[in-house]
Amino acid sequence: MRSWASNAILGASRRESLIRAALAIALLGAIFWVLPIRRAGEGGGHHGGTLLDPFEKAGIVELKEGQRAPGFALATLDGGRASLADHRDKLVVVNFWATWCHPCALEMPSLEALWRRYQERGLIVLAVSVDRGSPRGLLEPYVRNLKLTFPILLDPDSKTSDGWRVTALPATFLVRPGGELTGMAVGPREWPSDEMRALVEGLLPGPHGHK
Repeated sequence: MRSWASNAILGASRRESLIRAALAIALLGAIFWVLPIRRAGEGGGHHGGTLLDPFEKAGIVELKEGQRAPGFALATLDGGRASLADHRDKLVVVNFWATWCHPCALEMPSLEALWRRYQERGLIVLAVSVDRGSPRGLLEPYVRNLKLTFPILLDPDSKTSDGWRVTALPATFLVRPGGELTGMAVGPREWPSDEMRALVEGLLPGPHGHK
């Protein structure tokens, strides 16, 4: 299956059709990563009973324990380099996006709000652009206009997004401190919501989070 980044050079009408299709998939709750997910009642944990757990309340698909996040090392928009391994002691929010993805632009301010709220408590947002060729003439004004301050990583040939099996944008993954992949979301989310904060605060490093 072709990744969404491969469609970045298509015409606007085609891109809009793809985005609408991605949103439809997200609304139907389709799972696009071939990884086992945790089902209600499994593992004897907090899924027992009929009450929604923090993942379900936040609209995040919880993955079974033991899934390791694929590593990556990418150039950054500011000329540096960043890797997932650099942040093994943090809760990492990995967000795949593109400048031509309208739902991505709608979601970005809420990711910025989440980052500002929790960065001093051990959360980092790594926003991976899948724009073909990483055109700075598009990326820099985009980041500047949205006042984004979290790291912007560049995936110009889609190798990283392909490795993470991304087929729809935005695609977001939660990686626990230590590198365990714990959750994923297809489509935009309201990241500073009460439900999302409750989930995030349970995953942060330190005595109040779950390692």
